[in-house]
Amino acid sequence: MSDEDQNDIDAKARELLAQAGVADEPPAPGEKGRGPSQASQLAALARERYDLFMSEDGRPYGVDKVGATTVYALRGKAGLRSRLARQFTDANGGSVPSQSALADAMTVLEGVAAEAEPRPLHIRVARHGERIIVDLATPEGRCVSIGPDGWQREPSPPVLFRRSGAMKPLPEPIKDGDGLAKLQSLLNTDDEGFRLLTAWLVACFIPDLPHPILTFRGEQGTGKSYAAKMVIGIIDPSGAPKRTAPRDIKAWATQAFNSWALCLDNVSVIPDWLSDALCRAVTGDGIVDRALYTDDDVVVLEFRRVLAMTTIDAGALAGDLAERLVTIELHTIPDAKRREENEMDEAYADAHASILASLFDLLSEVLKVLPDVVLTERPRMADFARILAAVDQVKGWDTMGSYRASARDAVADVLDGEPFAQAVLALVDQAGPDGLTLTTQQILDSVATPDKLPKKWPKDSTRAGGQLKRLAPALRTIGIEVDDSQRGPAPKRQRLYKLTASAERRSATASTASSTDRKGPMTSTNGVDASEGATASTPQGRMDARDADVDADLFTASTPSNVSDLRKRQPMDARDAMDAEMQRLSNLPTCAGCGGPFEPLEDGQTMHPGCDAA
Repeated sequence: MSDEDQNDIDAKARELLAQAGVADEPPAPGEKGRGPSQASQLAALARERYDLFMSEDGRPYGVDKVGATTVYALRGKAGLRSRLARQFTDANGGSVPSQSALADAMTVLEGVAAEAEPRPLHIRVARHGERIIVDLATPEGRCVSIGPDGWQREPSPPVLFRRSGAMKPLPEPIKDGDGLAKLQSLLNTDDEGFRLLTAWLVACFIPDLPHPILTFRGEQGTGKSYAAKMVIGIIDPSGAPKRTAPRDIKAWATQAFNSWALCLDNVSVIPDWLSDALCRAVTGDGIVDRALYTDDDVVVLEFRRVLAMTTIDAGALAGDLAERLVTIELHTIPDAKRREENEMDEAYADAHASILASLFDLLSEVLKVLPDVVLTERPRMADFARILAAVDQVKGWDTMGSYRASARDAVADVLDGEPFAQAVLALVDQAGPDGLTLTTQQILDSVATPDKLPKKWPKDSTRAGGQLKRLAPALRTIGIEVDDSQRGPAPKRQRLYKLTASAERRSATASTASSTDRKGPMTSTNGVDASEGATASTPQGRMDARDADVDADLFTASTPSNVSDLRKRQPMDARDAMDAEMQRLSNLPTCAGCGGPFEPLEDGQTMHPGCDAA
């Protein structure tokens, strides 16, 4: 650079410093000017070597003008600040800039960045037209470009990638045999589970769609943690691929913002706030936080992430989270076949490049057929389902069927851990094809209430309504339709919940009840229907002839194909088991006040005694 150019840069730097309120170093009395200050030189050096800009979320960055298109954050000690300090020292014979000079220079550079057009930044993967760009995170800035016509390695990406301290480089993919077969040899799941996992891995390299949370489930000794570490490492290697559950939303946002893929290990209980945060991270999240060193400014952390977790008991998860899972069951490893971790690490390291090459081959084929894939039915996570359909078209697999079955199983497991949901299921299964139309208070009054209320049991009708809304998607998955669009009569106009079992569910319930009934006749000693559905509606299973208060007709609804046979084999009356005064809920008259079903206590009665709507 000529002296004239350097003088122009120095003058511009001094002008920017003056605008920012940072004074240049004045010459001492009687001395000739000492030249630009350290802050001026640092600002000039940065503007000479880096393009400065703001990301779309309002954070300042710099990118090399020549060479690797590596992006550095202006804030933080590990970004542009430390690089400028080193470059200044190299250019000034080892003279180290002061902290105040660095701070003043960063202030000026943030102002320069704010005047530039915002640019989109990506982490690890990005979409560029019809192609997918994968950042290998090497110092040279190499990447892989995948499109419908194949994939190739490139010296630099056509888009901007940011890096974080949590990232490690990916190996350059190499075609060396069947990488998918090598991956399968490192996992102890069946063919169906492996194919679903492969399709999920392919989807993980497509950035602009929601990715369901991969969940490895199995008992101790199945290798869940190692499998999760390995799978996440295929996509986004890190020094800490497995994380413990974060303590709060801010800690979670920091982790998720700095990695494309991460895993929560050994999940047993997920608090509600984290369950909601995981759901949002799947579909796209934005978290607002106070800007550093400010009182009234904020920054926004925006991200959509690839997530995995390991668990033994999926029933501990919330229902809305369960619908966003892809569950892979792992089998117990016999002691004779167990491998040492060092051996597994070596095998995985040797296979990683080949695994990537095979995944990129499959991704290329998926991108080629994807425009022609049309789903006749769109389940939750429909974008991901299209990827599964494309994989099935290319490979001849049935990952879509496996995904649907996995989703149903996950939801059923979660509902097993919800006592209120189980009570509602029992109530609906007994109600017949017409279902029930009740207020939440009537539902609470009608379901079998345990002697000791579980922690999640709703304490009042308002909480019961909230639980029903939260459980509605999960209930629909297993064949219970929930409709809350109706209202009761004036003046209260209470919300009514119509709960109806699908024909498929009624058939399955009747089949289960019939199979159970054949095991033995019902007697007055057990006091409940022999079907499993009736047992679920009887708290603690301790009914006897004296305290039973459930009508026999209510229970016969759960065993419609065997009612006559049961009565032939064993007569039932009110003394044996059930109060003969209650009628099936679906046949009760409607209260003229609140609109809910009720049982008249005397002839001509048309309303609940003391009905609030009167």
